[in-house]
Amino acid sequence: MVNHAVLHQGLLREATQPDRRSVRGIARMLEEDRYCIDVVTQISAVRAALKRVEEEILKDHVGHCVENAIQSGNKDEQRQKVAELVDVLGRVRG
Repeated sequence: MVNHAVLHQGLLREATQPDRRSVRGIARMLEEDRYCIDVVTQISAVRAALKRVEEEILKDHVGHCVENAIQSGNKDEQRQKVAELVDVLGRVRG
């Protein structure tokens, strides 16, 4: 069984390492009263990086959690996993 916490932490660490600096940079830009468009551009870059992490975690969820529910044959578990997926996709895409 895959340890999802370890996998997700690794994904987050890899994908956001440069962006941790970017977030600190955004704070510094605000403190320095930098040009608004430059700040918004940096915020957009951080959001894009987090979006990539989100997509990888969702792929992992489908590839493991949903797949395991399907293979289990347990209809209740299958419905639950699909309902969770539909709910989260509605929130992240909406």
